[in-house]
Amino acid sequence: MLRRGALIVLEGCDRVGKSTHAKLLYEALKEEGLKVETIQFPDRSTVIGNIIGKYLEGSQELEDHAIHLLFSANRWEQVPKMLRLLNSGVSLIVDRYAYSGVAFSYAKKGLNFSWCKQSDVGLPKPDLVLYLDLSPEAMAARSGFGEERYEKEEFQNEVRKVYGLLREDNWKIIVYSTNIPCIFWGTN
Repeated sequence: MLRRGALIVLEGCDRVGKSTHAKLLYEALKEEGLKVETIQFPDRSTVIGNIIGKYLEGSQELEDHAIHLLFSANRWEQVPKMLRLLNSGVSLIVDRYAYSGVAFSYAKKGLNFSWCKQSDVGLPKPDLVLYLDLSPEAMAARSGFGEERYEKEEFQNEVRKVYGLLREDNWKIIVYSTNIPCIFWGTN
């Protein structure tokens, strides 16, 4: 019987290095001979993702409930692909997932926490969530910070607090580093 692939999610505030670490983890697992692919949310290549992209860039306004549901729909439209890959033994590294949807929506202060979680009930559950942490000051100093709607230091502080409410047993908290072996295997 074919072994299911692992679902590994990278989460964290904006500009903490999720995409960089997803790429580094992908390369490290490939080197180990594992079958692995990456997925990034939001997936701006879809019709829904295109609307999300315009919203994040500030060229389109949407009511908070509506944008939350669009982010969730963007994840749901990838579920068939995710399940097909996982069930064929491919591990997935996912750059942002449902936790981001809840953290960013609830941080706005106008939506109910339980309501924010409901639209993602039933998504494939991660085997491991790697939460990348970086001080708010260091985040704000990163290249490109402030280019999109949510990239404001005060808002990111609120998002960081919500992530604290979402943490589960399958989460590993990682203080930002560029040393991938140190992060994932505890070596230097």
